[in-house]
Amino acid sequence: MPALVLLGAQWGDEGKGKATDLLGGSVDYVVRYQGGNNAGHTVVVGDQKYALHLLPSGILSPGCTPVIGNGVVVDPAVLLSELSGLNERGVDTSKLLVSGNAHLITPYHTTVDKVTERFLGKRKIGTTGRGIGPTYADKINRVGIRVQDLYDESILEQKVEAALDFKNQILAKLYNRRAIESGRIVEELLGYAEQIKPFVADTTLVLNNAIDEGKVVLFEGGQGTLLDVDHGTYPFVTSSNPTAGGACTGAGVGPTKINRVIGILKAYTTRVGAGPFPTELFDKDGEALRTIGGERGVTTGRDRRCGWFDAVIARYATRVNGLTDFFLTKLDVLTGWEQIPVCVAYEIDGKRVEELPYSQTDFHHAKPIYEMLPGWTEDISKAKTFAELPKNAQAYVKALEEMSGAPISAIGVGPGRDETIEINSFLS
Repeated sequence: MPALVLLGAQWGDEGKGKATDLLGGSVDYVVRYQGGNNAGHTVVVGDQKYALHLLPSGILSPGCTPVIGNGVVVDPAVLLSELSGLNERGVDTSKLLVSGNAHLITPYHTTVDKVTERFLGKRKIGTTGRGIGPTYADKINRVGIRVQDLYDESILEQKVEAALDFKNQILAKLYNRRAIESGRIVEELLGYAEQIKPFVADTTLVLNNAIDEGKVVLFEGGQGTLLDVDHGTYPFVTSSNPTAGGACTGAGVGPTKINRVIGILKAYTTRVGAGPFPTELFDKDGEALRTIGGERGVTTGRDRRCGWFDAVIARYATRVNGLTDFFLTKLDVLTGWEQIPVCVAYEIDGKRVEELPYSQTDFHHAKPIYEMLPGWTEDISKAKTFAELPKNAQAYVKALEEMSGAPISAIGVGPGRDETIEINSFLS
């Protein structure tokens, strides 16, 4: 049976939660491998809507084991709050596993995140202010706090003191903020230890054993390809690797064990936060996409910037992730347009460019070159097969598939769990 990576093929918010949940009944493990509670998944089950920020979407599937891998940064307060909220709604969360090597977001990380972003003013990145970047920075600087440190008080005290030695200098001298007392931080973190302990495990060992035993393991990326710290629109990116390679390092599973890589692709394009966005719309079409699509960030609450489908970005996602399949979401949102523009290339300095430019300057100045495709007016939310879609909707899907470089194996025609057309099984 396969091990699959499922990730965003644009700037995030493509509908990964629905795709993960769709597979949940057939999957034994769902693994978050990067990011933190700056990601957001909305999953609709029947008449119930769930907003998940840190927990893997598979936690809503009774037979599935949800896993938070070593590559995730964990805010313990958020983790316990999410678990409590699900428990109150009758969701069993007892199967959750959390890597002992995952790094912890502490109160000083969120403080540094917020004051730094405020200090940048017009040059701000558009972070969520949840301490994600500073936590990853501490990880790389080798002054981070890991989940396992909660169970050795002496080590925890030493690590917190070491981290704050430098941060307090910055907070006081650069930002004119009061120094943070290490003892208070240690006390708060220790307060979470016993509540989290039942979930802590050697998740790398668990996942490799599961794959060797023929179990189905799904690795779920947060954010999207264009927000990858190495391969995204830097510096307007997240602080981790949501691309397929991040699944290996963020979960401790070798690349030869991955069978499929599925890119989630919205039928148009959105992004949250600052940064270049060639197909962004500032007119009534953009507002219509935002309204009909319900384009508001699950985690941030911010309105998403909206634009037409960008095939250049889709091709790039196929290339850097080695995508084997696409899951096209929110096709139903496009119902009602007489014609639908699709960006097939860019114009940069008077030249046609069909691949994503590596230069930040070039991408910032890229102008979309559109091809017009005929739209449809029929309601597609009840369609169960590809043949039941209107002819123009079928043509739109086929055109996107050809432009993007990988087969579209599933199509979302509504927000519900059952409002999906499956063309090819991801588990074959």
